[in-house]
Amino acid sequence: MCTFAENKYQTTMFQIGKTIVSDELLEKEFVCNLSACKGQCCVDGDAGAPLDEDELEIMEKIYPIVKPFLRPEGIEAIEKQGTSIKGEDGDWETPLINGADCAYVIFDRDTALCGIEQAYNQGLIDWKKPISCHLYPVRIREFTDFSAVNYHRWHICSDACELGKELEVPVYRFLKDALTRKFGAAWYNELDTIAKDLKK
Repeated sequence: MCTFAENKYQTTMFQIGKTIVSDELLEKEFVCNLSACKGQCCVDGDAGAPLDEDELEIMEKIYPIVKPFLRPEGIEAIEKQGTSIKGEDGDWETPLINGADCAYVIFDRDTALCGIEQAYNQGLIDWKKPISCHLYPVRIREFTDFSAVNYHRWHICSDACELGKELEVPVYRFLKDALTRKFGAAWYNELDTIAKDLKK
């Protein structure tokens, strides 16, 4: 193992294939608590959801199907800015409504939901949502020779941390489907083996 410092936290890392993984995925506990946070992660922040380059074509292709689920202001933002935009850091992301909500956000009363995911849940598309959204609270940083897989802290997710602790669900288990989607079943199984070995 090696140590890796990011955001003032000292983190131990280990390697699986071409990924360097923070052990916080195994040690921290997390379960989304939508009834408590009301989906704040979709409406807070100063940038849209990060997008991989191979997702840009998907976003454009699914937009006509997703569009009926969206709010008028979301549709207006997308049709003015595009289904995806380049952010200030030069990376691709989802457009925002007036610099705030993600353009794909819809509301069920006071809870923010994803219009893309709603279309997926109804079987209209076979793509759940951007992988960065599916993976949260994990963030991926791409380097030349490897990908860094880190746990991201955000104060709005304190309720998710509390629920994860209560249910004793580590981050990596909560994100099994998302991590498998990103890296494959063999990668996830190796991560699970490491977690079980460390617990022993």
